[in-house]
Amino acid sequence: MKLDPKKTAVLSMDIQPPIVAMAGGAEEILPRASAVVEHARQTGALLIHVGLGFEPGYPEINPNHPRFSTLKERGIFIKGTDSAKIHKAIYRAGDLVIYKHRVSAFSGNELEMVLRSKGIEHLVLFGIATSGIVLSTLRQAADLDFRCVVIKDACFDADPEVHRVLTEKIFVSQSTVMSAEAFQSE
Repeated sequence: MKLDPKKTAVLSMDIQPPIVAMAGGAEEILPRASAVVEHARQTGALLIHVGLGFEPGYPEINPNHPRFSTLKERGIFIKGTDSAKIHKAIYRAGDLVIYKHRVSAFSGNELEMVLRSKGIEHLVLFGIATSGIVLSTLRQAADLDFRCVVIKDACFDADPEVHRVLTEKIFVSQSTVMSAEAFQSE
């Protein structure tokens, strides 16, 4: 599959220091994620880092939300703080960062508008966790008629079997699944 860089966006997703730290072993994907990001820069594909980011006081979080209310309690992922930054292994000053408020990369933000305004047709997805943001974003992106590629070895899930089943059996129905090395040779 040959991707036209002018119609392709590479989305690094939830690769933020607290997430890497919480997902024990996730640092193993950083060299491959970095290589994919560098390939996007070299080819001229649109690079977007998507991560968790909230306004001070967390107005986006319902206090009864089982997963996100704990972020508020911990005081993390406030925009402009270190916890909301994209991991230094993949981020370069000037990179586009879009913050989200729930699991999918499209949740509560301008991501779809940016992609449509740039004429993007293909999305290259990777991040932490395979069963979280990657799954949710792939499903929504496919429903929005984007053609998707998942970089399986630049995704991480705390459960290796879940990662395997998703990348080998589930994602293939809505995307092309490939390695970082295969993507870079495209």
